[in-house]
Amino acid sequence: MSVTRRLLSLFNVLSLLALAAAAYAYQVVQRPADLPTLPKLELLERHGVKLKVYYSDQQVRTMKAVSRTVQVVEENPTSLAQAALNAWAQGPQQGEALAVVPAGTAAPRVYVRGKHYYVDLLPAYAKLNYGSSGERMLLCTMTRTLLERGGDDVTFLLNGKAVDTLGHIDLRRAFTRADCAD
Repeated sequence: MSVTRRLLSLFNVLSLLALAAAAYAYQVVQRPADLPTLPKLELLERHGVKLKVYYSDQQVRTMKAVSRTVQVVEENPTSLAQAALNAWAQGPQQGEALAVVPAGTAAPRVYVRGKHYYVDLLPAYAKLNYGSSGERMLLCTMTRTLLERGGDDVTFLLNGKAVDTLGHIDLRRAFTRADCAD
């Protein structure tokens, strides 16, 4: 009986329980993690929307409206405005109109708040050195393009900050359709 008593001593029983708990914990840790359920993949279908995009004429005196079909996922003011500025930055596809920015220039980001548009120009736009008539054409073609489908005005920012000028043109107030009439 003394051998059985020694084997079943309190210390041995507690050690056996600790060993069993450690073996169970080791098995739990070694199991592969449960994979999360994957979200349903929903492909968003793009569809074409016709927009008027304004470019310059060959002499940089007047604006020329060109009808462009842009691809959008949904027709809300922000996505339409960004698609219009993307088409504007790409330049005209054919015809007598002239691109306002050099090829490869990225389109500025546009934000819409109610009937007000905010265009965040990239720092490259400040380095174009267009002169006052070229800067006016740059800003007015964007303004007319954005306000074609509605809206009251366009405020221009440079690299996310309000600035006084873009070279020669005053940017302290928003541009309206009347500011950019031919």
